[in-house]
Amino acid sequence: MQKALILILCGLALAGCDQLGIESPAQIAAVKDAEGRAIGSACRHSGRALEDCYALNKKASKAAIFSGWRDMDAYMRENHIENVAPTIPVPQTDTKKKTGSEESPAGNSEKPAGVPAKKEGAAHTAIEHPLPTPTNGGKMV
Repeated sequence: MQKALILILCGLALAGCDQLGIESPAQIAAVKDAEGRAIGSACRHSGRALEDCYALNKKASKAAIFSGWRDMDAYMRENHIENVAPTIPVPQTDTKKKTGSEESPAGNSEKPAGVPAKKEGAAHTAIEHPLPTPTNGGKMV
């Protein structure tokens, strides 16, 4: 009986203890909000648009991103701070069709890495690698 009472009291004492490292839902929400605000302010400082920031950070809360972006915008205007150009380019979305054909957004097909691109206005003069001629009198075997 005494052991059960001691275990219950210890359990109740530890339930309210923050020393265990268990985060409450309120703490988790506060961390996510702070991360979203930091992302938004970083996007504004780098000169990115809100839509780009949303697209780059799909898991972050849009409301938190907007709040951070808006706060940084006010701070930058007040202190006459210029944008810092981002050094990492925005990743391009996959524009390949599901059929396997590769097309650029402009509609021009992309060449493989080893094939040189044609120059505009240049006339095609000769075939570089002609097809082999049949050796058995032109008959297919």
